[in-house]
Amino acid sequence: MPTNPKLKDDLTDQLFRSILLLENQEECYQFFEDICTVSELKSLAQRMEVARMLRAGHTYDDIVDKTGASTATISRVKRCLHYGADGYKFMLERLEGQEDHK
Repeated sequence: MPTNPKLKDDLTDQLFRSILLLENQEECYQFFEDICTVSELKSLAQRMEVARMLRAGHTYDDIVDKTGASTATISRVKRCLHYGADGYKFMLERLEGQEDHK
């Protein structure tokens, strides 16, 4: 899928190049602690869990109970899973692949 032209610019390119240079989970924690607020980072993590749970077939009620996400957030993530750029899809598949090899 082509890059969304609304996102693509030099500053975003620099951010993504920086992320790709992170070498391990500890570096991720250090970088994201500096670049995001705790709330922003928790929101990103929550969306990943919502996406994982939706793919696994959980109901909205289950997801709300486990993650605390609003139904609006769940709906947005669901829309991205079905009509988005497939970012959630390929990352969840990669994570599942890692877990299979443990």
